[in-house]
Amino acid sequence: MTTAPGTILDPQLLRIGEVAKRTGVTTRTLRYWEEQGVLRPVEHRSSGERLYSDAEVDRITHIRELQDLLGFTLAEIRVALDTEDAIDKLRSAYRSGASPTRRRALLGDAIAANEQLLERVDDRLERVRAFRQSAAEKADRLRRRARELDAELEGRASSTRTPR
Repeated sequence: MTTAPGTILDPQLLRIGEVAKRTGVTTRTLRYWEEQGVLRPVEHRSSGERLYSDAEVDRITHIRELQDLLGFTLAEIRVALDTEDAIDKLRSAYRSGASPTRRRALLGDAIAANEQLLERVDDRLERVRAFRQSAAEKADRLRRRARELDAELEGRASSTRTPR
């Protein structure tokens, strides 16, 4: 939705700078996320100003959680958000009394999106497990080498001691 310049701003809507401060994300990041299709302002003014509601602020927080918790890329985040959006559409369709055919189509979309999300999470978990295994093996090698050096140093110390 675009509004004319000088139109009174809805007090519930936030400008991009306010959203950036509130969420700890730069305005540049918010614009980039919009370009990548993971975030949409609720409104664009004709001047180009982006306006956001609390729902978008919550979505930004969720995006950051997916990045921080799972290390998801924006493509993976888009899949997660698409899954949630499909489930929200399904919920709304059920509440609005949509036809069983429409609800079934939405349910199929939600299932497909959720399966794609599960595949990505499983892939991420497998890579984390492999990384952990590699780190554990390295730790074992380092400990083994430390014990070998300790024994070598102990052997040198005992050979240089003079008997009394």
